[in-house]
Amino acid sequence: MTRLLLFLTIFLQTMTSNAQLVGPSPLRWKSLPPLPDDVGFAGAYAGVSNDALIVAGGANFPGNAGPWGNAPKTWYDDIFVLENPSGTWKNAGKLPQAMGYGISLTTPEGIFCLGGADGTQHYKQAFYLNWKDGRITTTLLPAPPVPLAYASGAVLGDKIYVAGGTTAPSDTHALNRFWEFDLHKKQWHELPRIPGNGRMLAVAGAQDGRFFLFSGVELHHHAGVARRTYLKECLAYNPASKSWKRLADLPNAVAAAPSPAYAAGQSHLLVVGGDDGANAQRVMELKEDHPGFRNEIMAYHSITDTWASLGTFSEGKGAVTTPLVTWNGQPVIPSGEVQPGIRTPRVVAGSPVVSTGTFNGIDWGVVSVYFLLVLGISIYVSRKMSASTDDFFLGGQNIPWWAAGLSIFGSKLSALTFIAIPAKTYATDWVYIFANAMIIVVAPIVIWFFLPYFRKLKITSVYEYLDFRFNKTVKLVGSFTFVVFQVGRLGIVIYLPALVLSTVTGMNLMLCITLTSLITTAYTISGGIEAVVWTEVMQVGVLLGGAFISLFFIANASGGFESLFTQAGDAGKFHMVNSGWAITEPVLWVVLVGNFLTQIVTYTSDQVVVQRYLTTPTEAEARRSIWTNAFLVIPATLIFFLVGTALWVYFRQSPHLLNPMARTDDIFPWFISTQLPAGLRGLVIAGLFAATMSTISSSMNSIATVVTTDFFQHFVPKSTDLQRFRFARYTTLVLGAAGIGIAVWLVFIENNSIWDQYLKLIGIFGGCLAGMFVAGIFVPSINSTGILAGFFISAVLLYFVQANGWVHFFLYPGVGIFGCVIFGWLISKAVPQPRPS
Repeated sequence: MTRLLLFLTIFLQTMTSNAQLVGPSPLRWKSLPPLPDDVGFAGAYAGVSNDALIVAGGANFPGNAGPWGNAPKTWYDDIFVLENPSGTWKNAGKLPQAMGYGISLTTPEGIFCLGGADGTQHYKQAFYLNWKDGRITTTLLPAPPVPLAYASGAVLGDKIYVAGGTTAPSDTHALNRFWEFDLHKKQWHELPRIPGNGRMLAVAGAQDGRFFLFSGVELHHHAGVARRTYLKECLAYNPASKSWKRLADLPNAVAAAPSPAYAAGQSHLLVVGGDDGANAQRVMELKEDHPGFRNEIMAYHSITDTWASLGTFSEGKGAVTTPLVTWNGQPVIPSGEVQPGIRTPRVVAGSPVVSTGTFNGIDWGVVSVYFLLVLGISIYVSRKMSASTDDFFLGGQNIPWWAAGLSIFGSKLSALTFIAIPAKTYATDWVYIFANAMIIVVAPIVIWFFLPYFRKLKITSVYEYLDFRFNKTVKLVGSFTFVVFQVGRLGIVIYLPALVLSTVTGMNLMLCITLTSLITTAYTISGGIEAVVWTEVMQVGVLLGGAFISLFFIANASGGFESLFTQAGDAGKFHMVNSGWAITEPVLWVVLVGNFLTQIVTYTSDQVVVQRYLTTPTEAEARRSIWTNAFLVIPATLIFFLVGTALWVYFRQSPHLLNPMARTDDIFPWFISTQLPAGLRGLVIAGLFAATMSTISSSMNSIATVVTTDFFQHFVPKSTDLQRFRFARYTTLVLGAAGIGIAVWLVFIENNSIWDQYLKLIGIFGGCLAGMFVAGIFVPSINSTGILAGFFISAVLLYFVQANGWVHFFLYPGVGIFGCVIFGWLISKAVPQPRPS
């Protein structure tokens, strides 16, 4: 073992490439029609209203003569509108007065404009600009607490946050005051002040549920004049805790850069250009020879608290004292100041660059070997399987206990889990580590109380128990709930991993969906549950092997395990316990109790899991399979949690290697596709395919089992076993096609939020379904009328609990289980029935 680890270390050190310190530009810039002014403006207001780009007001020196020329600084009130990127600008109206250097932000109600200056005063006003029916309208809003200019602001949720600035042209100190404007209530509130001295011309931003404040300048009164100190300091305000936090400093100041910063992906803020103050004291000396402002793109990553340089602004000199507007999903920089006193009418838009990983022939060779192994197992099993439902659904009850245990583990570890667990610990800490560990507590309960019922009744579908205990109506309700949820989930577990795999491998998304689904459907149809189990055994090996090797590689590239643990520990990434007794936060008791009940739901009422208990020859072997899964969950959880933490350490050291346009959940696949060497990359991607196919095959076989056993056999009671066997196979084929259809539909709507809501709604019944089994085994006095009423009443209760956020989501299963049992018991007392034997 020591020699193997030594070999891996040397191999990985050899394969690790020296990455460049500056990442590629995440934006591809293009010019839009320039503003209809020869000079352009600094300090203009800008935003989007009814899909049109609006630019208004601002100031310049006529003829671009600069402050050293004879022309005085001139202020404007013109409003220009561009309705589409290839159109022409229209002069559409006037501001309340000629002014500039206020705050302008796009909101659903219109362009929020705040404050401003005209050289003689700062204005205490706020208003909306709206473009509708070919005209501009202005709507006054409650005035801010003080006159304000050169301040910074950003929209976060339904609030606008405003920081710093000055109140008059003669001010010799900037403000450190901080306000919140509620867009719904139209009210101002003062919040905790900005730490340290005040600042103006800072860059604001909103990302990850926080308000950010980068750079800016401090003002100091010296020898009768106000002098500037350019800041590298960065801060974040958390509305939840109502507190400020100091962040990593910028490498250089970026004062007056286009603001607010562009929110890229789920965790990046991009700052374009800015003034570093290097030539601030030489403006009158350099005049037109001033080299201009920075054109570097700086990326702040909110998870690792790091800055990275990501290329340059390709359209010449960077512009300052201008807003950054997001239009059609693209950052737009309208006009601005490219040298002190020198404006530009240039308007540019940046198209986000969609980066993909590297996947070559060696990787495809490894993945192809994996697919061949899957097909080989399927062919071998299908040749010895008889045409009977006993073989198709239960594998003739000849599955060894260790294989059944690995299959239980593989069926619950989906590709979403493979991706999501590392992403969670990468983004946060180890508070959820006890979630999976609760299976150790649940396993003996399942073995002692539930398993004997399932085995002695000789059931095929777990919902047949509900028929024995209550009646056929209860069974059909339980079966229908399971089928509807699993069919909907089938489309999601095909679509989302395929989306990741397509990005990583470069494979066409439709081809990725179709290929994965067809191969999985083929071996599920041909070999039944036995093929599913044995492919899952192989898939678990590929999955955990790929994750373990990835962990070893990441740790090696981060300086070794000792360095990894030290850095992560110092940053609090191994934090495990939140103390307290709140019911809406992931405190320790919520994590333990909530996940204990979640595991009860999974291991007592989910056909996907229970069906594997029934494939072993004896109850004793079924018990061993449950313990096999339980004890396998612990090391697997540690591996995936460590992978996420190791990714945080790795990308904290190399933030320029991050993809700023990606979701947080993409972090592990992104690392796999860009940093792992060829061959090893293919192995880990094979693990992703394995997790996906394991989940798909488990769902299809279990749904086919329930549909055939609980519905077909119920409505066609005289059917033969051969007819039921054929029906199960056709059902599996239909499920494969339905899964592909749903996944393709999700591709075309490009928005799965409706589907997510559907799954959330159906998922409400999961805890209630487990409540039926808990009630049936532990509360003899509950009858069929009571359990049906309890099932639906608790589902309605759980819907309102979710909608109002009354408890943490870990406790949702508890609401469903206890609601079903309590309401079922009460209704049974009110409507008594004779209990069947």
